[in-house]
Amino acid sequence: MQHKSICLCAAVAASVIALAAGPLGKPLALKQQTPIAELASQPQKYVGKTVQVRGKVAEVCEKMGCWMNLVDPQTNARVRIKVKDGEIVFPKEAVGRMATAEGKFVKIELTREQAIERAKHEAEENNKPFDPSSIAGPVTIYQIQGTGAVIE
Repeated sequence: MQHKSICLCAAVAASVIALAAGPLGKPLALKQQTPIAELASQPQKYVGKTVQVRGKVAEVCEKMGCWMNLVDPQTNARVRIKVKDGEIVFPKEAVGRMATAEGKFVKIELTREQAIERAKHEAEENNKPFDPSSIAGPVTIYQIQGTGAVIE
């Protein structure tokens, strides 16, 4: 009996890993990737352009799977891939895996009040504490409006 339960557990674990891998959304179309570190150091150069990035999945939205943060393993530079709720659902099991994502690079300027609301919402989604005083003033955010991704 114990052998069967071990096999069942292994099968469930394998299926969870399989769900975290593969293509999501539209197929990737670009042939060249933009380094995440380059987006971080020269964001204005890419605003409004479609880009493709590759990195390690550092975080995924806990509630809806509507965003994931990718980190360049060499430089620790980060970029967020954000989609409309339900358009693509990034699996939580993708954290720690490599991913390639594509979409339009955008600049979002928020007032202090908008930045507080955004940070509060994100903290609630991820069951994390939030202190409004941690937001000092207006915030500029650069992120990718995701259209597709592949989790490896």
